[in-house]
Amino acid sequence: MRSVETFRDLQSDATAWRRYLHQNPELDYRVHNTASFVTEKLASFGINHIEAGIAETGIVALIQGGGGDGPTIGLRADMDALPILETSNKPWSSKTPGMMHACGHDGHTAMLLGAAKYLAETRNFKGSVALIFQPAEEDGRGAQRMVQEGIMDRFGISRVFGMHNTPGMEVGKFGICHGPVLAALDEFDLVVKGRGGHAARPHETVDPFVIAAQIILGLQTLVSRNTDPLDSLVISVTKLNAGMAYNIIPGQAEISGTVRSLLPRLRDFAERQIAALAQGIAHGFGGDIEFKYRRLEPVTFNHAEETNLAINAARNLVGPASVNDKMRPRISSEDFAYMLEAKPGAIIYFGNGPTAALHNPAYDFNDEALPYGIGYWVSLVETVLAP
Repeated sequence: MRSVETFRDLQSDATAWRRYLHQNPELDYRVHNTASFVTEKLASFGINHIEAGIAETGIVALIQGGGGDGPTIGLRADMDALPILETSNKPWSSKTPGMMHACGHDGHTAMLLGAAKYLAETRNFKGSVALIFQPAEEDGRGAQRMVQEGIMDRFGISRVFGMHNTPGMEVGKFGICHGPVLAALDEFDLVVKGRGGHAARPHETVDPFVIAAQIILGLQTLVSRNTDPLDSLVISVTKLNAGMAYNIIPGQAEISGTVRSLLPRLRDFAERQIAALAQGIAHGFGGDIEFKYRRLEPVTFNHAEETNLAINAARNLVGPASVNDKMRPRISSEDFAYMLEAKPGAIIYFGNGPTAALHNPAYDFNDEALPYGIGYWVSLVETVLAP
C-alpha cells in the first residue's frame, strides 16, 4: 500500500501551478496559454515525446516505463474554464473578468502534471503512460475530437482513465461505480407555431403561449407517468422565448431544454415522445410545431475490469474505508464518455471538501486534494502496469 505522504513533497509545486492556471482561465479550444504552460512543464520533467496541437490545443505526452515492454494506458485531464464571473475572492482569483475555473480543471491539470513529474523520475512501471491534456470539455466536444484525430491508435492506448473532483465529499475520499456513472446529454428545440393577432381578440388567434404552456406541463408526464420510476430520465425546459409587446399575441413561441438519461432506450424514448406529445398538443389547439433533437454526449460507462483496477489503485492509496465503490450514478454529463466508447476504462471521483458547488461563481479547487489526485494517478499506473 502506498501512502499519500509520498506525494506531499509535490503539493507545493502543484499548488503553484494550479493557482497560476486559476488566475489565467481560458475557454473551450482557446486554451493556448494553458497548453503552452503544460508543454513547458512536461519538457522540464525530461519527457521527450510530447505532441501538441491535437484537437487544436490538446496535448499527449508519453512516458516510457523502466520495467520493460508492456501496454500503454491513457490518463486524461481537462484544461478549459467556464464563462462565469468569479466571486470566490481568493488571492488567486481569475484575472480575466467573465471567465473562471469553476469546475476544477485547473486542479485536474495540476494533478496530472504532478503525476507526470513523479512518473518521469521513478519510471517504476512497464510499458508506457500517455498523458492526455484535453481542451473543450465544457464545450462537450474536446474528447470526441481527440478520439476522432486518432490519439488511441496513434499512441497505442489500450485503456484510458479519468478523474474528477467532487465538492461535498471529504478530501481523501474516492467514489466510483461500475457501469453507467454519468448520464447522456441531449438538447431539444421546439418552435410552437400559432397565429398571431390582437391581444384584445384572442379568439381570432391560435395562441402559441397557451400551446407552449400545455407542452411544458405535458413534458413532465413523460417522466412521472411514462417512465419506469426505477429508471433515470430528466427532461428540463430551460428556455422560453416569445412576444415583444403587451398588446400582441405573437405567431410563435420557442421552447428549448435538456434531456439526461442513463440508458440508450431512454434517449430513443425522449426523442420520439417529446415530438409526439408536443405535436399532439399543438394540433389540438390548431397549431403546429418544428422540432429539433441533438444527441450530444453519450452515457459515461465504466468498464468492469478497469473499474476494479481503479478501485484497487484508490484503496492502495487511502485504504478500503475511504473508497466508495458503489457510488450512485450522476445525472450530470462528461465528454470523457467518448474516450470510454473508444477504449475500455473508468472515471473516478475524489473529494474536494466543503467547497461551493461546481459551476458556482464562488467555487475554488481545494489544494489539499492535490496529493490525493497525484497519488491516485501514480498508484493506478503502478497497479495496471506493474513491472
